[in-house]
Amino acid sequence: MDNTYGLGGTEVKTDANEAILEIGQNKTLLIQKLTQDQSLKPQIVTGLKSIDDVFENYKPEIAVEFEDAEGIETKETLKFSHLGNFGKKGIIDQSKYLNDLDTEKDQYLKIIKQLKSNKILKSALADPEAKEALLKSIQSLIAELQQG
Repeated sequence: MDNTYGLGGTEVKTDANEAILEIGQNKTLLIQKLTQDQSLKPQIVTGLKSIDDVFENYKPEIAVEFEDAEGIETKETLKFSHLGNFGKKGIIDQSKYLNDLDTEKDQYLKIIKQLKSNKILKSALADPEAKEALLKSIQSLIAELQQG
C-alpha cells in the first residue's frame, strides 16, 4: 500500500481523481481575506463545484481608500466576481480613481514620446526664448480652457 500524500486543504492521496497538484518551486501562493466581515462561526458550505460557484457564494469584496497628491481621500469598494478581477486591468476597471490615474499615466507616456521624437519641439525647448514663448502659449490655452 502506497502512503504518498499531496498538498491540499485536507490530506488527499495523490492517486485520487481530483488531487491538488503540488505548487511548483517557481510559484508563489498568496492568501488573503477578501471580505470585511468576520464570520461568527465557521460554516460548512457544500455543493460548490467550480470557482464561479465559490465567487457566487461568498461574493468577496474589499473597501479601499486612495489618497491623491493633494491628500484628498477617496473610498471605493472593489468586488471580485471572477479571477479576472484580480489582475491589474480587473482592478483598474472597477475603480474610477485608478481609472483616472491610468488615463493620466497614458497621457504622460504620450507626452514623453512626443518629447523624444518631435524634433521641432526638442529644438524649441532647447532655445530659451522659444521655450518661454511656448510656455506662454500653453498657459494661455489653459486659461482659455478654464474659462470655457
